[in-house]
Amino acid sequence: MCGIVGAVASRNVTAILVEGLMRLEYRGYDSAGLAVIDTENNLQIRKAVGKVKGLVDNLDTNPASGSVGIAHTRWATHGKPTEKNAHPHQSNDIAVVHNGIIENHAELRQALKNQGYVFVSETDTEVIAHQIHALVNNGLSLLEATQQAVALFEGAYAIAVVNTKFPDELIACRSGSPLVLGLGIEENFVASDQMALRQVTDRFVFLEEGDFVHLERKKFSIFNGDKELVERKVVQLTDKAEAASKGEYRHYMLKEIFEQPEVLKRTLQGRISKHHVLEEAFGTEAKAIFDRVKGVQIVACGTSYHAGLVAKYWMESIANIPCQVEVASEYRYRKVFVPKDTLFVTISQSGETADTLAALKEAKKSDYLASLVICNAPSSSLVRESDLVFMTHAGPEIGVASTKAFTTQLVALQLLTIALGRRQGLSESVESDMVSALASLPEAVSKALLLDDVIKKTSEAFADKHHALFLGRGVEYPVAMEGALKLKEISYIHAESYPAGELKHGPLALVDSDMPIVAVAPNNELMEKLKSNLEEVQARGGKLFVFSDQADAFPNSDDVTVIDVHSVPETIAPMVYTIPLQLLSYHVAIVKGTDVDQPRNLAKSVTVE
Repeated sequence: MCGIVGAVASRNVTAILVEGLMRLEYRGYDSAGLAVIDTENNLQIRKAVGKVKGLVDNLDTNPASGSVGIAHTRWATHGKPTEKNAHPHQSNDIAVVHNGIIENHAELRQALKNQGYVFVSETDTEVIAHQIHALVNNGLSLLEATQQAVALFEGAYAIAVVNTKFPDELIACRSGSPLVLGLGIEENFVASDQMALRQVTDRFVFLEEGDFVHLERKKFSIFNGDKELVERKVVQLTDKAEAASKGEYRHYMLKEIFEQPEVLKRTLQGRISKHHVLEEAFGTEAKAIFDRVKGVQIVACGTSYHAGLVAKYWMESIANIPCQVEVASEYRYRKVFVPKDTLFVTISQSGETADTLAALKEAKKSDYLASLVICNAPSSSLVRESDLVFMTHAGPEIGVASTKAFTTQLVALQLLTIALGRRQGLSESVESDMVSALASLPEAVSKALLLDDVIKKTSEAFADKHHALFLGRGVEYPVAMEGALKLKEISYIHAESYPAGELKHGPLALVDSDMPIVAVAPNNELMEKLKSNLEEVQARGGKLFVFSDQADAFPNSDDVTVIDVHSVPETIAPMVYTIPLQLLSYHVAIVKGTDVDQPRNLAKSVTVE
């Protein structure tokens, strides 16, 4: 991984490839490169470690031009971030870019070495280049060679290949990793994300699992895994927000935090009436499936996993339905007991999260009632492979640290809670109150954003800190978990989260005057319990930062800073209290001087295991 762009045209495609890579920078990467076939049918390959800007500088001093080419941003999985390990990888007159992991690469590498191939990188991808070259040398076309090569591969891949023997062609294929075609006028493109191609086209074909494509200037052909010629739907995209810009904001993350009032309106629009949840938002078959649901299994990763943990509280306390939540990478590798009539729910911003997608595939082999995905990417793999779909309509999220995706996922999960709860005795009056609270959520989030200046000043207290502890109770504990994740992701401060009642069981040993303690403290039935927990922290010299709508309950002092969050209905408190925690992590990162939108070692869409 992480980003693929390819083009076949009558014009020089170098600038198109570079622009496509820049549009994929939000995913996170550690090197970049491209390969083009020039007018004399020679491969021109340029690479750089670090940002795409390094590749641009390389091209400024050592230009490369051609009408057929491929490009890539890499996030290291095999081998360190070096120029030799950067894509494209070459085997004589063939160049390859690849997302995913070839799990049997070591075995294939040895077989190719025995044939005389010399490897210059540590990557699994170089195996692909040499394997295809060996088959082309046996007289196969580039398409045939690619088809036969991938039959040898175990793992996940999206691959794009060019060959100077076939200078007017580009071959691409996918299995377990996304790939999309972009259709132009006498020029065609391929990419791992349609955002990379929005500057050249708005017409796309989303390749299915196992598809191969033979791309030429004036035409393209798609073959399924059985090598049969197939047709796929052409989709015309009209969302101009795909070509996202930071606008007046310093970073995408800050822009996306402040977009949340409008985004939440979009998520709710058409999904609620004045008093009720409209179940059609989950699909035409949702009502019949929901009538049978007796339990819920949620599987997700990272921020989406935290959203699932919040939903567990709602499902069991409001909908009166048992709910299990599990990290996808763990779920897929254990034997699972599936209670009868359990709904399998996946949550993913991108819809391409490798572990979550693999978990869904495993779930399909089990006795789940049906599958539902909560997602932000309408053409993604999870969406295509799920029975029911709820689109969050959050719009492109460029910052690696998820913000608006999280709050919109929480809204979706609360709508699901209400829909299932009404079948388990949830009264119309309670549903009406919850729907009314959701309708007020965009305004409540707007008010929470007014805390920005206060939180900016508060963030200065974290300037020299290396560790932080986040506390919450009940449904706010997962919110504290998400706050800790945001802080560690973009400020590189080691942050942990605990249920406040767990302090005596270990975390108190860490508390001293150098350890900031962040508490999520809305006024609910656990407020007094939480106050007692925080007094334990104060007694040991800890510095408290309390987010609460009961500021008087926590008087400010040298050791206590209270951020006064306005009072909101308890059912929407998790969404509202998330906002100041997002702002805190952002401003601490600014104070620390880190790369907010592209934190080190992380990728936006984790499409490998």
